[in-house]
Amino acid sequence: MNTTIKEVEGDLVAILEGRLDTVSAPQTEKDLEPLRDCIGHNIILDCTKLDYISSSGLRIFLAILKNAKSKGSHVYIQGINDDIRNVFAMTGFINLFEFK
Repeated sequence: MNTTIKEVEGDLVAILEGRLDTVSAPQTEKDLEPLRDCIGHNIILDCTKLDYISSSGLRIFLAILKNAKSKGSHVYIQGINDDIRNVFAMTGFINLFEFK
């Protein structure tokens, strides 16, 4: 699992590549810590190259969303494949996030 964070046009974009599962979740959570400090930036979780997400990954996404909302920021998800979209639909996360 590879995670890269960069600023694009005032937004923080987290590019997620690989499998976000129970094994990779702890390191991915550490890699995404800079998003916790974001104030005044929207967050885009770029899942274009994300192959899989487990419940551990969903928990990380939810923590990012809750933290951002408490600071007045928005979280957007872009580029999810059909399999991940199905996971979001089955878990109800499809109703929690905004998609680009």
